[in-house]
Amino acid sequence: MTVPQPVPVPYRPASTLPADVTGPGAAFHRLLFARQRRGWWTPLATGAIGVVLYLIVSTVIGLVFALGVLAWDPSADIFTLTDRLLTIDVTDPVGLAVILLSLAVMWPIYLLSSFLVNGRRVGHISSVAGRLRWKWLLLCAGAAVVVYVVISALSFLLPADEGSEGNLVSPAENPAFVASLLVVLLLVPFQAAAEEFVFRGYLMQTVGRWLKHPAWAILLPVPLFVLGHMYDWVGQASVGVFAIAAGWLTWRTGGLEAAIALHIVNNLAAFGFSVFGLSDAAATDTSIVSLVSSVVMIGAFVGVVEWLWRRGDGRRTLRLTPPPEPVYAPPVYGQPPVYGQPPVYGQPPVYGQPPVYGQPPVYGQAPMYGQPPVYGQPPAVDPTPAPAPAPYDGPPLEPHQAPRWGEYAPTPDSTPSPDPTAPFESGSGWSGSDAGGSDGSSGSSSSD
Repeated sequence: MTVPQPVPVPYRPASTLPADVTGPGAAFHRLLFARQRRGWWTPLATGAIGVVLYLIVSTVIGLVFALGVLAWDPSADIFTLTDRLLTIDVTDPVGLAVILLSLAVMWPIYLLSSFLVNGRRVGHISSVAGRLRWKWLLLCAGAAVVVYVVISALSFLLPADEGSEGNLVSPAENPAFVASLLVVLLLVPFQAAAEEFVFRGYLMQTVGRWLKHPAWAILLPVPLFVLGHMYDWVGQASVGVFAIAAGWLTWRTGGLEAAIALHIVNNLAAFGFSVFGLSDAAATDTSIVSLVSSVVMIGAFVGVVEWLWRRGDGRRTLRLTPPPEPVYAPPVYGQPPVYGQPPVYGQPPVYGQPPVYGQPPVYGQAPMYGQPPVYGQPPAVDPTPAPAPAPYDGPPLEPHQAPRWGEYAPTPDSTPSPDPTAPFESGSGWSGSDAGGSDGSSGSSSSD
């Protein structure tokens, strides 16, 4: 019988991997293809779940804050609560903490939403290494601190524009100076990292799931980031330059670390100067000098990061391996199984294998010890012949004497047979009914 060969079946996975992620490797904005579920609909589902969770969590934070304020000051009204939740005031550490915390919770909410929709390997939200590269993050943060200190020192030498200082509060006039400074140092890093995870992590990978070129992933999220900051057109231009630089650094280095470092140092400088009375973090108008200073800071930081990146390993992509194509082989009835595997029900076992309990043994093989015989088949016969009985070597037995237990009994009415190896003597013969004559004569018969 001709055994049919396995027939390969064309592989049609739910979402095939594009050529750019399996060849040169997936850049940061294409890392959604490295997740467990990577359908076109997954970014929309992640965003919907994230928005719902954020509304719930931010509402709970606002209610807890309102109840705490009312318990401390029962005369507070709704307008006072709203103003404290929307206005950055360095003299109000509680309201400042609520504002920063309501932004920082976007980070864990996005991670949870992405895990629920895209499945495992959540670390690819951070970088191509599948995790947040802390050494690289600290190195970029150190570079940002150096750049900001140098550029800020030079900018203070320039004359400030009139009306650009805003409402300044010196530390001596701020009774909550220490509390506000601690709030800034503890919560601003999480607030800045959360914004980067949403605007450079989620939005860039969302655009990259649908559009391959990195320019779309870098530029399309910029308007949303700009609209989230209520500044004049000069301030909006500065925020736009920041967003473009952060997006380019994320794509260039293959992770969010450089953008997070830039954002953390920038916000710490902004809030820190405000706490120390050097600037107003709540001001919405920005001077041209501040715009130029900001652009120079960002450009210098990008140059330093590029130099550091070229001196490092330079890993910025992740090459994905497509799953192997399966081969479909229909089972063939009557085909012997592979040696060492139990036979399939209805198929004879392979010769040389012990039969499985309850199956008939193969012809020529001894059945397995302890198996019951199969219905309709004769039981197995032991091929080893039984040993012959030992010859009798005891004392001669008398005729009709009952043998002892275990001894061979002679034939009744007969004498013991002579030894056939003894020489034949005349007149000797066998007596009994087996003799040739019936009258006790010799064994020769007469002719008359």
